[in-house]
Amino acid sequence: MHLQSIEAVGRHHRQIYISPHYDDAVLSCGGSLALQRMAGHQALVVTIFGGGGDKPLSAFGQQLHREMGFGNTAAEAVARRQDEDAAACEHVGADTLWLDFPDALYRGYEGREALFGAVNRTDVNYEDQIAAILLEIRSRAPLAVVYAPMGIGHHVDHQLVTSAADRLTQQGANIKFYEDFPYVAAQGALADRQRELGLKMEPELNEVSLQLPLRIEASALYRSQVPQLFSSEDQLRQMIDTYSGSIRTTYPGIKIERYWHW
Repeated sequence: MHLQSIEAVGRHHRQIYISPHYDDAVLSCGGSLALQRMAGHQALVVTIFGGGGDKPLSAFGQQLHREMGFGNTAAEAVARRQDEDAAACEHVGADTLWLDFPDALYRGYEGREALFGAVNRTDVNYEDQIAAILLEIRSRAPLAVVYAPMGIGHHVDHQLVTSAADRLTQQGANIKFYEDFPYVAAQGALADRQRELGLKMEPELNEVSLQLPLRIEASALYRSQVPQLFSSEDQLRQMIDTYSGSIRTTYPGIKIERYWHW
């Protein structure tokens, strides 16, 4: 089910996933989403940077649009990505809520180094706004566990969501931070992010061996993103299977999604 506004969030949403973009929660946590649905829990995926803004596409934006098979308008890209997200979340049994903060691609970040670099000073106010929204969501679903990205890979939008979610941890909220996929699959990426955050972290492991095929199938529904992030659908399948199997190597064949508390 798609929620039209935050007012539709309720106590029946016991698992809430905060996704910087339309694909992040399913790519990273699709097995857990499917497992929770099978257990009778209603999960909600909230996409934060779901808007296109009102600025003309930059040359870099036009290049990325071509790579993703979009035209030259942000509105077309947003509509396509929403269709993909609706299908993927339905596949794992999650509700959706789309917010309209403009994606970094439409906020003046030029080039991949900028997208995965320091947050622009003009964007700092987004952290305040996102934190306020997360607090409102928590007030409407006070018993929910909230899942947020760790910011592995340093995408500026992920960094902003991580910082906003961290504010809730300081108020005692039950926040679990997930490993941003596929960025976490890069060698040393997780350890680098843990050093940057400088926090004592405790892991929590979810076995999703039976649900991993659903995660893979749902992830492949983000068709516009597969070539850019994975080169091919076969590579997507291999990366998800390999990484989830690498977390607990003492039990071959066991697939894990890992979350962190701090």
